[in-house]
Amino acid sequence: MTQNSVKRMIQQYRCPIIVFAKKSINSRYFGLGSNCLLKLPYYKTINFVTLSNISSNMTRENVREKVALIGSGNWGTVISKIIGNNVMRYKEFHQEVKMWVFEEKVGGRNLTELINEKHENVKYLPGFPIPENVKALPDLSEVVRDATVLVFCIPHQFVPKTCDQLKGKINPKAKAISLVKGFETDETGIRPMSHAISESLNIPVCSLSGANIANEIAEEHFSETTIGYNNLEEGELFKKLFETKYFRVGIIDDVVGVQLCGALKNVIAIGAGFVDGLKLGENAKAAIIRIGFFEMKQFMKKFYGGIKDETFFESCGIADVIATCYGGRNRKVAEKFVTTGKSFDQLEEELLNGQKLQGTLTVKEIHRVLSSKGINDEFKLFTTIYRIAFEGLPPKSIVENID
Repeated sequence: MTQNSVKRMIQQYRCPIIVFAKKSINSRYFGLGSNCLLKLPYYKTINFVTLSNISSNMTRENVREKVALIGSGNWGTVISKIIGNNVMRYKEFHQEVKMWVFEEKVGGRNLTELINEKHENVKYLPGFPIPENVKALPDLSEVVRDATVLVFCIPHQFVPKTCDQLKGKINPKAKAISLVKGFETDETGIRPMSHAISESLNIPVCSLSGANIANEIAEEHFSETTIGYNNLEEGELFKKLFETKYFRVGIIDDVVGVQLCGALKNVIAIGAGFVDGLKLGENAKAAIIRIGFFEMKQFMKKFYGGIKDETFFESCGIADVIATCYGGRNRKVAEKFVTTGKSFDQLEEELLNGQKLQGTLTVKEIHRVLSSKGINDEFKLFTTIYRIAFEGLPPKSIVENID
Protein backbone atom coordinates (compact mmCIF):
# COMPACT_ATOMS: atom_id res chain seq x y z
CA MET A 1 0.00 0.00 0.00
CA THR A 2 1.44 3.36 -1.03
CA GLN A 3 1.40 6.73 0.68
CA ASN A 4 -1.04 8.07 -1.93
CA SER A 5 -3.44 5.16 -1.38
CA VAL A 6 -3.44 5.84 2.36
CA LYS A 7 -4.22 9.51 1.73
CA ARG A 8 -7.01 8.61 -0.69
CA MET A 9 -8.54 6.24 1.83
CA ILE A 10 -8.52 8.85 4.58
CA GLN A 11 -10.08 11.39 2.22
CA GLN A 12 -12.72 8.94 1.02
CA TYR A 13 -13.87 7.74 4.42
CA ARG A 14 -13.30 11.09 6.14
CA CYS A 15 -12.20 9.34 9.31
CA PRO A 16 -8.91 9.14 11.26
CA ILE A 17 -7.54 5.76 10.12
CA ILE A 18 -4.14 4.40 9.30
CA VAL A 19 -3.90 1.01 7.64
CA PHE A 20 -1.02 -1.39 8.22
CA ALA A 21 -0.43 -4.70 6.51
CA LYS A 22 0.81 -5.88 9.89
CA LYS A 23 -0.38 -4.91 13.34
CA SER A 24 2.85 -3.08 14.17
CA ILE A 25 3.81 0.49 13.37
CA ASN A 26 6.36 0.95 10.64
CA SER A 27 6.15 4.46 9.25
CA ARG A 28 9.09 3.87 6.90
CA TYR A 29 7.02 1.17 5.17
CA PHE A 30 4.83 3.96 3.82
CA GLY A 31 7.61 6.44 3.30
CA LEU A 32 5.91 8.77 5.78
CA GLY A 33 7.71 11.17 8.04
CA SER A 34 7.03 11.07 11.75
CA ASN A 35 4.88 14.23 11.65
CA CYS A 36 3.19 13.71 8.32
CA LEU A 37 -0.08 12.48 9.85
CA LEU A 38 -0.72 15.91 11.33
CA LYS A 39 -0.90 17.28 7.79
CA LEU A 40 -3.41 14.77 6.50
CA PRO A 41 -7.05 15.89 6.12
CA TYR A 42 -9.49 15.00 8.91
CA TYR A 43 -6.65 13.96 11.23
CA LYS A 44 -7.63 13.97 14.91
CA THR A 45 -6.31 10.80 16.55
CA ILE A 46 -4.63 7.63 15.37
CA ASN A 47 -6.79 4.53 15.27
CA PHE A 48 -5.05 1.27 14.40
CA VAL A 49 -7.10 -1.06 12.26
CA THR A 50 -6.40 -4.10 10.15
CA LEU A 51 -7.21 -4.54 6.49
CA SER A 52 -10.25 -6.63 7.44
CA ASN A 53 -11.61 -3.62 9.37
CA ILE A 54 -11.25 -1.47 6.27
CA SER A 55 -13.06 -4.05 4.19
CA SER A 56 -15.93 -3.88 6.66
CA ASN A 57 -15.94 -0.09 6.48
CA MET A 58 -15.99 -0.18 2.70
CA THR A 59 -18.96 -2.54 2.77
CA ARG A 60 -20.91 -0.21 5.02
CA GLU A 61 -20.05 2.71 2.77
CA ASN A 62 -21.28 0.90 -0.30
CA VAL A 63 -24.74 0.19 1.15
CA ARG A 64 -25.74 3.80 1.65
CA GLU A 65 -29.31 4.12 0.42
CA LYS A 66 -29.85 5.64 -3.02
CA VAL A 67 -33.27 7.26 -3.28
CA ALA A 68 -35.39 7.43 -6.44
CA LEU A 69 -38.62 9.44 -6.48
CA ILE A 70 -41.19 8.17 -8.97
CA GLY A 71 -43.56 11.06 -9.59
CA SER A 72 -43.31 14.84 -9.78
CA GLY A 73 -46.80 16.27 -9.49
CA ASN A 74 -47.87 18.67 -6.77
CA TRP A 75 -47.43 16.19 -3.90
CA GLY A 76 -44.41 14.51 -5.46
CA THR A 77 -42.62 17.85 -5.76
CA VAL A 78 -43.34 18.70 -2.13
CA ILE A 79 -41.88 15.33 -1.18
CA SER A 80 -38.79 16.00 -3.30
CA LYS A 81 -38.14 19.07 -1.17
CA ILE A 82 -38.35 17.05 2.04
CA ILE A 83 -36.27 14.07 1.03
CA GLY A 84 -33.81 16.18 -0.94
CA ASN A 85 -32.95 18.01 2.27
CA ASN A 86 -33.02 14.93 4.48
CA VAL A 87 -30.58 12.86 2.42
CA MET A 88 -28.08 15.66 2.98
CA ARG A 89 -28.53 15.39 6.75
CA TYR A 90 -28.09 11.66 7.27
CA LYS A 91 -25.11 9.47 6.44
CA GLU A 92 -27.40 6.53 5.62
CA PHE A 93 -28.30 8.12 2.27
CA HIS A 94 -26.52 9.13 -0.90
CA GLN A 95 -26.87 12.85 -1.41
CA GLU A 96 -28.43 12.80 -4.87
CA VAL A 97 -32.13 12.12 -5.39
CA LYS A 98 -33.30 11.25 -8.88
CA MET A 99 -36.89 12.23 -9.64
CA TRP A 100 -38.89 10.81 -12.53
CA VAL A 101 -40.82 13.46 -14.44
CA PHE A 102 -43.39 12.66 -17.09
CA GLU A 103 -42.01 14.88 -19.81
CA GLU A 104 -44.24 17.65 -21.06
CA LYS A 105 -43.80 21.09 -22.56
CA VAL A 106 -44.16 24.24 -20.50
CA GLY A 107 -43.76 27.46 -22.45
CA GLY A 108 -42.18 25.51 -25.30
CA ARG A 109 -39.51 23.90 -23.08
CA ASN A 110 -39.19 20.47 -21.48
CA LEU A 111 -40.38 20.42 -17.89
CA THR A 112 -37.31 18.45 -16.78
CA GLU A 113 -35.00 21.13 -18.18
CA LEU A 114 -36.91 23.84 -16.35
CA ILE A 115 -36.84 21.95 -13.05
CA ASN A 116 -33.10 21.31 -13.26
CA GLU A 117 -32.36 24.87 -14.32
CA LYS A 118 -34.63 26.76 -11.94
CA HIS A 119 -34.80 24.14 -9.13
CA GLU A 120 -38.53 24.62 -9.08
CA ASN A 121 -41.45 22.73 -10.57
CA VAL A 122 -42.89 25.65 -12.49
CA LYS A 123 -46.04 23.76 -13.46
CA TYR A 124 -47.11 21.78 -10.41
CA LEU A 125 -45.56 23.70 -7.51
CA PRO A 126 -44.54 27.16 -8.74
CA GLY A 127 -42.87 29.50 -6.30
CA PHE A 128 -41.34 26.83 -4.07
CA PRO A 129 -37.64 25.97 -4.51
CA ILE A 130 -36.51 22.35 -4.38
CA PRO A 131 -32.99 21.30 -3.35
CA GLU A 132 -30.30 21.35 -6.01
CA ASN A 133 -29.41 17.71 -5.27
CA VAL A 134 -32.80 16.66 -6.71
CA LYS A 135 -32.27 15.80 -10.37
CA ALA A 136 -35.29 15.61 -12.67
CA LEU A 137 -35.13 12.93 -15.38
CA PRO A 138 -37.66 11.78 -18.02
CA ASP A 139 -36.17 8.27 -18.28
CA LEU A 140 -37.70 6.01 -15.63
CA SER A 141 -35.01 3.35 -16.08
CA GLU A 142 -32.27 5.87 -15.42
CA VAL A 143 -34.05 7.15 -12.31
CA VAL A 144 -34.22 3.72 -10.65
CA ARG A 145 -30.82 2.46 -11.75
CA ASP A 146 -28.92 1.31 -8.63
CA ALA A 147 -31.58 2.83 -6.37
CA THR A 148 -32.23 0.98 -3.11
CA VAL A 149 -35.20 3.12 -2.02
CA LEU A 150 -38.12 3.74 -4.37
CA VAL A 151 -40.69 6.40 -3.44
CA PHE A 152 -43.91 6.00 -5.45
CA CYS A 153 -45.93 9.21 -5.73
CA ILE A 154 -48.11 8.91 -8.83
CA PRO A 155 -51.87 8.61 -9.47
CA HIS A 156 -52.98 5.08 -8.68
CA GLN A 157 -54.28 4.36 -12.17
CA PHE A 158 -50.71 4.66 -13.48
CA VAL A 159 -49.14 2.21 -11.02
CA PRO A 160 -49.62 -1.03 -13.06
CA LYS A 161 -48.04 0.42 -16.22
CA THR A 162 -45.21 1.99 -14.25
CA CYS A 163 -44.43 -1.28 -12.48
CA ASP A 164 -44.42 -3.12 -15.81
CA GLN A 165 -41.78 -0.68 -17.04
CA LEU A 166 -39.68 -1.28 -13.92
CA LYS A 167 -39.60 -5.07 -14.05
CA GLY A 168 -36.05 -6.34 -14.43
CA LYS A 169 -34.60 -2.85 -14.02
CA ILE A 170 -34.50 -2.33 -10.28
CA ASN A 171 -32.02 -3.36 -7.62
CA PRO A 172 -33.19 -6.77 -6.30
CA LYS A 173 -32.49 -5.53 -2.76
CA ALA A 174 -34.58 -2.38 -3.19
CA LYS A 175 -37.38 -1.41 -0.84
CA ALA A 176 -40.24 0.94 -1.61
CA ILE A 177 -42.79 3.20 0.00
CA SER A 178 -46.12 4.06 -1.56
CA LEU A 179 -47.62 7.54 -1.25
CA VAL A 180 -50.27 6.53 -3.78
CA LYS A 181 -53.92 7.18 -2.93
CA GLY A 182 -56.14 4.43 -4.31
CA PHE A 183 -56.40 0.70 -4.92
CA GLU A 184 -57.20 -1.86 -7.58
CA THR A 185 -60.40 -3.88 -7.56
CA ASP A 186 -61.98 -6.94 -9.09
CA GLU A 187 -65.11 -8.92 -8.29
CA THR A 188 -63.39 -10.60 -5.33
CA GLY A 189 -62.40 -7.43 -3.51
CA ILE A 190 -59.75 -4.74 -3.29
CA ARG A 191 -56.00 -4.75 -3.74
CA PRO A 192 -54.00 -1.92 -2.12
CA MET A 193 -51.33 -0.23 -4.20
CA SER A 194 -48.67 -1.37 -1.73
CA HIS A 195 -49.62 -4.97 -2.55
CA ALA A 196 -49.74 -4.26 -6.27
CA ILE A 197 -46.23 -2.77 -6.21
CA SER A 198 -44.81 -5.48 -3.97
CA GLU A 199 -46.26 -8.35 -5.99
CA SER A 200 -45.26 -6.83 -9.32
CA LEU A 201 -41.66 -6.03 -8.37
CA ASN A 202 -41.08 -8.62 -5.63
CA ILE A 203 -39.86 -6.04 -3.10
CA PRO A 204 -41.09 -4.98 0.35
CA VAL A 205 -43.34 -1.92 0.37
CA CYS A 206 -44.31 0.46 3.18
CA SER A 207 -47.03 3.11 2.90
CA LEU A 208 -47.34 6.79 3.83
CA SER A 209 -50.53 8.77 4.23
CA GLY A 210 -51.88 11.49 6.46
CA ALA A 211 -53.51 14.88 6.79
CA ASN A 212 -51.16 16.25 4.17
CA ILE A 213 -52.45 19.09 2.00
CA ALA A 214 -49.46 19.58 -0.25
CA ASN A 215 -49.19 23.35 -0.49
CA GLU A 216 -49.37 23.78 3.28
CA ILE A 217 -46.43 21.42 3.68
CA ALA A 218 -44.55 23.23 0.92
CA GLU A 219 -45.01 26.38 3.01
CA GLU A 220 -43.61 24.43 5.98
CA HIS A 221 -46.74 24.70 8.10
CA PHE A 222 -46.84 22.03 10.77
CA SER A 223 -48.49 18.73 9.87
CA GLU A 224 -48.34 15.03 10.66
CA THR A 225 -48.27 11.89 8.57
CA THR A 226 -48.29 8.13 9.16
CA ILE A 227 -45.99 5.44 7.79
CA GLY A 228 -47.24 1.86 7.78
CA TYR A 229 -44.57 -0.82 7.92
CA ASN A 230 -44.18 -4.58 8.09
CA ASN A 231 -40.53 -4.44 9.10
CA LEU A 232 -39.69 -2.02 11.92
CA GLU A 233 -36.21 -1.33 10.58
CA GLU A 234 -37.70 -0.19 7.27
CA GLY A 235 -40.28 1.91 9.08
CA GLU A 236 -37.57 3.69 11.04
CA LEU A 237 -35.50 4.26 7.89
CA PHE A 238 -38.44 5.86 6.10
CA LYS A 239 -39.23 7.96 9.17
CA LYS A 240 -35.71 9.38 8.93
CA LEU A 241 -36.13 10.00 5.20
CA PHE A 242 -39.38 11.96 5.61
CA GLU A 243 -39.50 13.58 9.04
CA THR A 244 -38.72 17.28 9.53
CA LYS A 245 -39.45 19.82 12.24
CA TYR A 246 -42.67 20.78 10.43
CA PHE A 247 -43.59 17.31 9.08
CA ARG A 248 -43.95 14.91 12.00
CA VAL A 249 -43.96 11.21 11.13
CA GLY A 250 -45.64 8.47 13.15
CA ILE A 251 -45.06 4.82 12.30
CA ILE A 252 -47.38 1.86 12.83
CA ASP A 253 -47.27 -1.84 11.96
CA ASP A 254 -50.15 -1.65 9.47
CA VAL A 255 -49.22 -1.09 5.82
CA VAL A 256 -52.67 -1.90 4.45
CA GLY A 257 -54.58 0.16 7.02
CA VAL A 258 -52.54 3.29 6.29
CA GLN A 259 -52.87 2.73 2.55
CA LEU A 260 -56.64 2.21 2.49
CA CYS A 261 -57.36 5.16 4.77
CA GLY A 262 -55.52 7.34 2.27
CA ALA A 263 -57.74 6.11 -0.55
CA LEU A 264 -61.17 6.04 1.07
CA LYS A 265 -61.00 9.49 2.66
CA ASN A 266 -61.24 11.00 -0.84
CA VAL A 267 -64.70 9.48 -1.29
CA ILE A 268 -65.90 11.02 1.97
CA ALA A 269 -64.49 14.36 0.80
CA ILE A 270 -66.67 14.21 -2.33
CA GLY A 271 -69.70 13.83 -0.07
CA ALA A 272 -68.52 16.83 1.98
CA GLY A 273 -68.17 18.82 -1.23
CA PHE A 274 -71.75 18.01 -2.19
CA VAL A 275 -72.87 19.38 1.18
CA ASP A 276 -70.85 22.55 0.65
CA GLY A 277 -72.29 23.02 -2.82
CA LEU A 278 -75.80 22.68 -1.43
CA LYS A 279 -74.93 25.13 1.40
CA LEU A 280 -76.31 22.75 4.00
CA GLY A 281 -73.97 23.99 6.72
CA GLU A 282 -71.36 22.63 9.07
CA ASN A 283 -73.69 20.34 11.03
CA ALA A 284 -74.61 18.44 7.89
CA LYS A 285 -70.98 18.29 6.85
CA ALA A 286 -69.97 16.92 10.25
CA ALA A 287 -72.64 14.25 9.91
CA ILE A 288 -71.32 13.19 6.49
CA ILE A 289 -67.80 13.01 7.93
CA ARG A 290 -68.97 10.84 10.83
CA ILE A 291 -71.00 8.47 8.64
CA GLY A 292 -68.23 8.34 6.05
CA PHE A 293 -65.62 7.53 8.68
CA PHE A 294 -67.81 4.70 9.96
CA GLU A 295 -68.28 3.25 6.45
CA MET A 296 -64.56 3.60 5.74
CA LYS A 297 -63.71 1.55 8.80
CA GLN A 298 -66.47 -0.97 8.05
CA PHE A 299 -65.30 -1.39 4.43
CA MET A 300 -61.66 -1.90 5.39
CA LYS A 301 -62.44 -4.42 8.12
CA LYS A 302 -64.77 -6.34 5.81
CA PHE A 303 -62.20 -6.87 3.09
CA TYR A 304 -58.95 -7.04 5.06
CA GLY A 305 -58.22 -8.76 8.34
CA GLY A 306 -55.52 -7.53 10.66
CA ILE A 307 -56.15 -3.80 10.26
CA LYS A 308 -55.48 -2.15 13.60
CA ASP A 309 -58.15 -0.05 15.30
CA GLU A 310 -55.52 2.48 16.36
CA THR A 311 -54.66 3.15 12.70
CA PHE A 312 -57.96 5.01 12.34
CA PHE A 313 -56.84 7.49 14.98
CA GLU A 314 -53.44 8.18 13.46
CA SER A 315 -52.90 11.07 11.04
CA CYS A 316 -53.78 8.72 8.16
CA GLY A 317 -57.21 8.12 9.67
CA ILE A 318 -59.59 10.64 11.19
CA ALA A 319 -57.15 13.56 10.82
CA ASP A 320 -56.81 12.99 7.07
CA VAL A 321 -60.58 12.66 6.67
CA ILE A 322 -61.14 16.01 8.37
CA ALA A 323 -58.38 17.81 6.45
CA THR A 324 -59.52 16.45 3.09
CA CYS A 325 -63.17 17.30 3.75
CA TYR A 326 -62.23 20.92 4.36
CA GLY A 327 -59.20 21.62 2.20
CA GLY A 328 -58.68 18.93 -0.44
CA ARG A 329 -59.19 19.00 -4.18
CA ASN A 330 -61.89 16.30 -4.06
CA ARG A 331 -64.07 18.49 -1.85
CA LYS A 332 -63.39 21.53 -4.04
CA VAL A 333 -64.33 19.82 -7.29
CA ALA A 334 -67.42 18.14 -5.77
CA GLU A 335 -68.68 21.53 -4.62
CA LYS A 336 -68.31 22.87 -8.17
CA PHE A 337 -70.08 19.77 -9.49
CA VAL A 338 -73.16 20.89 -7.55
CA THR A 339 -72.95 24.63 -8.27
CA THR A 340 -72.07 24.44 -11.98
CA GLY A 341 -73.72 21.23 -13.17
CA LYS A 342 -70.53 20.31 -15.05
CA SER A 343 -69.15 16.76 -15.12
CA PHE A 344 -66.25 15.68 -12.95
CA ASP A 345 -64.09 15.10 -16.04
CA GLN A 346 -64.69 18.65 -17.25
CA LEU A 347 -64.05 20.14 -13.81
CA GLU A 348 -60.86 18.13 -13.38
CA GLU A 349 -59.54 19.59 -16.62
CA GLU A 350 -60.58 23.13 -15.74
CA LEU A 351 -59.55 23.28 -12.09
CA LEU A 352 -56.63 20.95 -11.40
CA ASN A 353 -53.88 22.09 -13.79
CA GLY A 354 -53.12 18.58 -14.99
CA GLN A 355 -53.54 16.90 -11.59
CA LYS A 356 -55.84 13.89 -11.24
CA LEU A 357 -58.94 13.54 -9.10
CA GLN A 358 -58.59 10.32 -7.12
CA GLY A 359 -61.92 10.24 -5.28
CA THR A 360 -64.10 9.70 -8.33
CA LEU A 361 -62.01 6.75 -9.50
CA THR A 362 -62.01 5.26 -6.01
CA VAL A 363 -65.78 5.51 -5.58
CA LYS A 364 -66.23 3.73 -8.94
CA GLU A 365 -63.99 0.92 -7.71
CA ILE A 366 -65.83 0.69 -4.40
CA HIS A 367 -69.20 0.53 -6.19
CA ARG A 368 -67.93 -2.25 -8.43
CA VAL A 369 -66.97 -4.38 -5.44
CA LEU A 370 -70.14 -3.66 -3.47
CA SER A 371 -72.35 -4.41 -6.47
CA SER A 372 -70.58 -7.66 -7.25
CA LYS A 373 -71.20 -8.83 -3.69
CA GLY A 374 -74.72 -7.39 -3.42
CA ILE A 375 -73.96 -5.34 -0.32
CA ASN A 376 -74.60 -1.77 -1.49
CA ASP A 377 -77.23 -1.31 1.24
CA GLU A 378 -74.54 -1.85 3.88
CA PHE A 379 -72.70 1.24 2.59
CA LYS A 380 -75.44 3.75 1.91
CA LEU A 381 -73.25 6.86 1.90
CA PHE A 382 -70.66 5.41 -0.49
CA THR A 383 -73.43 4.17 -2.76
CA THR A 384 -75.24 7.53 -2.72
CA ILE A 385 -72.04 9.42 -3.54
CA TYR A 386 -71.49 7.13 -6.53
CA ARG A 387 -75.05 7.56 -7.79
CA ILE A 388 -74.91 11.36 -7.50
CA ALA A 389 -71.59 11.50 -9.32
CA PHE A 390 -72.38 9.05 -12.12
CA GLU A 391 -76.07 8.13 -12.29
CA GLY A 392 -77.78 11.50 -12.12
CA LEU A 393 -79.15 11.20 -8.59
CA PRO A 394 -79.93 14.71 -7.26
CA PRO A 395 -77.16 16.07 -4.99
CA LYS A 396 -79.62 16.69 -2.15
CA SER A 397 -79.88 12.89 -1.85
CA ILE A 398 -76.59 13.08 0.06
CA VAL A 399 -78.63 13.71 3.24
CA GLU A 400 -81.82 11.90 2.21
CA ASN A 401 -80.52 8.45 1.34
CA ILE A 402 -78.38 7.70 4.37
CA ASP A 403 -80.96 6.77 7.02
